[in-house]
Amino acid sequence: MKKHSQLITAITLVLVVLLSACGNTPPPAADSTSVPSATAAPTITNTPDPCAPENIEAEVMKVQKIMREFDDAATLAVNLPQEGLADAIADLQRIRREAEEQVIPPCLGSLKTYQISHMNTVINTLLAFMRGADQQLVDQGIALARQQHDQYLIELATVLGLTIEPAAVVPTATETPTP
Repeated sequence: MKKHSQLITAITLVLVVLLSACGNTPPPAADSTSVPSATAAPTITNTPDPCAPENIEAEVMKVQKIMREFDDAATLAVNLPQEGLADAIADLQRIRREAEEQVIPPCLGSLKTYQISHMNTVINTLLAFMRGADQQLVDQGIALARQQHDQYLIELATVLGLTIEPAAVVPTATETPTP
């Protein structure tokens, strides 16, 4: 990536030199007292790579902020009565549109795909529930939404370079016979 950036910088410099020679600036006067004016060289800036390890967390947090807002709104929605879901679903759809319109670097493509898939499943499942769909269909939607949320979290950890450890199995309490 660094060599690619250096190549682009070199090409830019060559183009600047070539194009500056094509100007319609009249030649300096033959007056011996005149001093040629210096032309300011263009400032070349190096745009930081948003996918570089030192920048990725800030980019991920932009995506995660929207996901947290969606998760909070979804938690509220699932605790509403069936008749009160219309406004909650409209809010979830607004958040999803915000996520869809968010510009992200290429390295976050999978994260955004999992995010949008999860959001669509939650919204479609709530719409199905609101319409009185069969409970089995609603349960399938809930299971799929959980799976997609897990995929999102795994990708989030992967992008951030975190190690995922399986959850410890909590032993169930069993009665011990008394002697």
